[in-house]
Amino acid sequence: MKSSLFFTFVLSTSAVLCATSANAGSVLDKVKTDGVVVCGVNTAAPGFSNADSQGKWTGLDVDYCRALAAAVLGDASKVKFVPLNSPQRFSALQAGEVDVLARNTTWNLTRDASLGAVFVGTNYYDGQGFMVPKKLGVKSAKQLNGATICVQSGTSSEPSVADYFKSNGMKYKAVIFDTTEATQGAFLSGRCQAYTTDMSDLAGARTKASNPEDFVILPEVISKEPLGPSVRRGDNEWFQIARWVLNAMIEAEEKGITQANVDELKKTSTDPNIKRIVGSGEDMGKLLGLDKDWSYRIIKQVGNYGESFERNLGPKTPLALPRGINNQWTKGGILYAQPIR
Repeated sequence: MKSSLFFTFVLSTSAVLCATSANAGSVLDKVKTDGVVVCGVNTAAPGFSNADSQGKWTGLDVDYCRALAAAVLGDASKVKFVPLNSPQRFSALQAGEVDVLARNTTWNLTRDASLGAVFVGTNYYDGQGFMVPKKLGVKSAKQLNGATICVQSGTSSEPSVADYFKSNGMKYKAVIFDTTEATQGAFLSGRCQAYTTDMSDLAGARTKASNPEDFVILPEVISKEPLGPSVRRGDNEWFQIARWVLNAMIEAEEKGITQANVDELKKTSTDPNIKRIVGSGEDMGKLLGLDKDWSYRIIKQVGNYGESFERNLGPKTPLALPRGINNQWTKGGILYAQPIR
């Protein structure tokens, strides 16, 4: 009896190991064979992922996708951007239609545990809020009892706004749309008295108004929305690469490594922590199945996290968002990368 049980255990274990080996590295192999990283992004989210009239994509999430391509393929331009609406995004990732989902998506338990995705980290700490026309004279979300509210389907905004109104003993009428563009357009055209989504999205939506000053974002933040990229569950090799690309961008800023000085630091720095990131010290790439310069290329071709934030979301952009809690932990924020060592 013991022998039979042992034999069955060995067969079962072998089958699992074989299946794991067969799937290991499948996305990395595909990316290298195709010569492109296929990245699922938002259809229209200024500051995160947005295409101009010439089809050029920009944004914080777009920069992450380019950093991934720089690390794996040596060229940040080798990215195919696939616009996805909220209901499509996780099914597209599960089906292998995209290699990574970088679509200002909230990391929560339900998504992490039941949608076949695994989040690689947080690249923007956000929270849900409300925007209203200034002419309404509304100063607080507590004044929205009975309001019609535009909200996008398939987002965490739907349950969060329901929770907020229920917990405050208020009622509202949800006006639901499938896409970001439709939701924003409906609100800006007067279909709803308020628009609810992440605060960063509200700032982006306001830039699309003919007169942004006609709209005001209310002060209440009603939820935690840690946004970040995710990959398909089950491919640990690709997950590790995707996670450490984000960490490299964050830690490069902490160590003061920029696009402008990365070459000089590669030649002159004696700091072991910097040398590991710029590729002149201990080889960290081999642990990820990459070459020694993987993180150097990220900084050289895309920049560190702070540089990406400033050109896409910062005070000099139309969104004009402060760093706030998205600042480095050494500067009063909560941005903190696992060390590259």
